Amino acid sequence: MLQLRASIPDHEGDRFGALLGDQAGVRRVVRQPEGGGGAEVFVADVEPAAADQLVEAIVAMGIGVDDYVLTKLDVVAPLRHPGRGLGDEGFTWVEVVGQASANSRPLARYLALINVAAVIAALGVITGSSILIVGAMAVSPDLLPICATCVGLASGRRILALRSFITLQLGLGLVVVTAAVLSWLLKVVGLLPDGFEVENSPLTDLAHTDYSTVLIALAAGIAAILSFETRASAGVGVAISVTTIPASAYLGVAIGGGGLENAWSALVVLIVNVGLLLVSGTATLLVQRGLAGRREPSSA
Repeated sequence: MLQLRASIPDHEGDRFGALLGDQAGVRRVVRQPEGGGGAEVFVADVEPAAADQLVEAIVAMGIGVDDYVLTKLDVVAPLRHPGRGLGDEGFTWVEVVGQASANSRPLARYLALINVAAVIAALGVITGSSILIVGAMAVSPDLLPICATCVGLASGRRILALRSFITLQLGLGLVVVTAAVLSWLLKVVGLLPDGFEVENSPLTDLAHTDYSTVLIALAAGIAAILSFETRASAGVGVAISVTTIPASAYLGVAIGGGGLENAWSALVVLIVNVGLLLVSGTATLLVQRGLAGRREPSSA
């Protein structure tokens, strides 16, 4: 369930109240004077499926973004019965777009985490430790720009899609560079064995492409979007990163440690996986948006 809170000038109060009353899926509207006078405060419960249409109506009325806020509430009771509206499981496009915009830029925390993931993954490739690879996937935040790119593509927001994709590529490129530098330094100080080549690592499957690569990437894209819309993104992000971080680290170790001529297949894996993630993630969003458009929220 969502909750709308808006501060509306007195002379627009009746008009805004009528707007809320006309919106299906908007219920329990409370109207009261704002402290200090000159405005009225409106509070209302909003079903997720009604949020997009409500925001469009508020924007059309000329209400500024600083005068209202739409927040998500955790409903404890009563439980919603199937068939009585869309409840808390409705698709809220405005919320998804908001999350995508927030995660579309290469913030310092994003770069720091993905750099840490690169170090762990590189050591995993060098030592042949699958545990370290899993640890790197758990740290990596690449799920966020992947989903943000899908949102931009599905909504036709080219700037959002481009900015998010650049952030994703910057992160994956940093993984390659960090893994290459770390491998080279280890080689220089003699911590890598003589004649080390990445193709001799027990994790050579990271650079191998077959039908399972395609299926995993497509499934991961669907899981990425569904988790992005909930609070499960942290856990599901581990599964998403299996398609990106290992191949990036493998390529970096090949560049810095040895065996580059045999490791370009890792780049192919990375390109294929990212492309399929974006295809299946964008398709999932389009299907959700289409299904949500066919549903009518319960009347007020």
